[in-house]
Amino acid sequence: MHFPRFDNAFLRELPGDPEPRVFVRQVRNAAWSKVDPTPVAAPRLLAHSREMAAELGFGEADVASREFAQVFAGNALLPGMQPFATNYGGHQFGHWAGQLGDGRAISLGEVVSNDGRRMELQLKGAGPTPYSRSADGRAVLRSSIREFLCSEAMYHLGIPSTRALSLVGTGESVERDMFYDGHPQDEPGAIVCRVAPSFLRFGHFELPASRGEVDLLKTLADFCIRRDFPHITSDGESKYADWFGEACERTAKLVAGWMRVGFVHGVLNTDNMSILGLTIDYGPYGWIDDYDPDWTPNTTDAMGKRYRFGWQPKVAYWNLGQLANALSPLFGDVGPLQAGLERYAVAYTEAEHATNARKLGFAQWRDEEDTVLVRDLHGLMHAHEIDMTLWFRGLMDIDPAAPSLRPFADAFYDPAKREAGEGALREWLARYAARLAEDPLSTGERRERMRLANPKFVLRNWLAQQAIDRAHEGDFAGIGELLEVMRNPYDEQPSKGFFAGKRPGWAKDKAGCSMLSCSS
Repeated sequence: MHFPRFDNAFLRELPGDPEPRVFVRQVRNAAWSKVDPTPVAAPRLLAHSREMAAELGFGEADVASREFAQVFAGNALLPGMQPFATNYGGHQFGHWAGQLGDGRAISLGEVVSNDGRRMELQLKGAGPTPYSRSADGRAVLRSSIREFLCSEAMYHLGIPSTRALSLVGTGESVERDMFYDGHPQDEPGAIVCRVAPSFLRFGHFELPASRGEVDLLKTLADFCIRRDFPHITSDGESKYADWFGEACERTAKLVAGWMRVGFVHGVLNTDNMSILGLTIDYGPYGWIDDYDPDWTPNTTDAMGKRYRFGWQPKVAYWNLGQLANALSPLFGDVGPLQAGLERYAVAYTEAEHATNARKLGFAQWRDEEDTVLVRDLHGLMHAHEIDMTLWFRGLMDIDPAAPSLRPFADAFYDPAKREAGEGALREWLARYAARLAEDPLSTGERRERMRLANPKFVLRNWLAQQAIDRAHEGDFAGIGELLEVMRNPYDEQPSKGFFAGKRPGWAKDKAGCSMLSCSS
């Protein structure tokens, strides 16, 4: 079996927890704790990403070997692996939660590829750590399938994300109360190996700042810049200002990507925000079906809707504000931090405008005119229950000389609402066609620009749930079938039309197809 080259800088350069035993506790003045995965009874590889395996140097024979399943279930270690869990805090639903940490995530080490890229391997669901609180450190199959599929789907959509190498069944049961209604059930367990250049989160910096551990905060910031932002070569406060500003800009572009494809993270706590601007921690996420800016997939957030689709840009800004507060001991005044937050606002507006120009097929964005056009469209889509993905994909096929609703035949969920909105929608299409007539792009250029901005295939919750239901019956082929489609989300794939359909009526209120809990 292939042995990747490990260089575990996180352990080597940051202070660790001196306590070797694994029990729940407050860990102070330390960035990590040594902890080994807890072995499982009968590991079985259920799915893997061939692209990610190839990047790590694993051939198909390696992946098919018994040893691969053993390693990525946590039953064995490859040479150079040094398992650890990291220490961080976070704001959850707007409130400081104190120490959180990797409660069920155990990093195996940092692989360095032949071209010098660094990739940290992390098992999710591999057993308890000092940060597990009252939990068991395990994960169930349903949530593991969702994380595995979405990590790769987001990558192929071109949105920054942690990746997934493998999905391994454990052969053990895990007890979970899926609906938090006092009726726990045993579910099959699983482990995902996820991969990222870094798993550092906003919360890694918030925790030492909250405790007055300024030396650890500075050490961690210096390490992050040195390892993950090596192009930043300024000194002193300028270094930290450049770093924070770049983190703000990356976050802005990330959220604009989510809004482009209709993705809702569901749990945008500061401990779920990557300092590298990656999508991280796929819990109760979802994709917008009928356009609704107030929709959240998270049952825990059903009342307050803090993390609803339309609020994601605001929440990301708020979270960056908490990161700025945490980093303030590194600065003499708040000016550079405020400049970083302003950089977020500017970068998000620019990214939103560029994204909408691509989605609508415009060569350039016209501020006032196009802003009104998009705002009016969103209002109509919401009022008349129109599928976001199908509408924007259908917009490619509009004939500007004679715009009609024909390309959107499948995009409506309620026939009565369609009928009620036909006049207003036709009027909007006429305005859109007039705008296209003034645009310099050719028909072919416009269509290609729109195709690459508007996916035909997204990982709708009901599609993932069907793969989960099949897996619970012992049929794991649905995972690979869905992954294969999501590898090419912008292509037509004529034989895969089923995966491009709107949410079926039976899925509107079915568990796992609309709302999800954090129970996993």
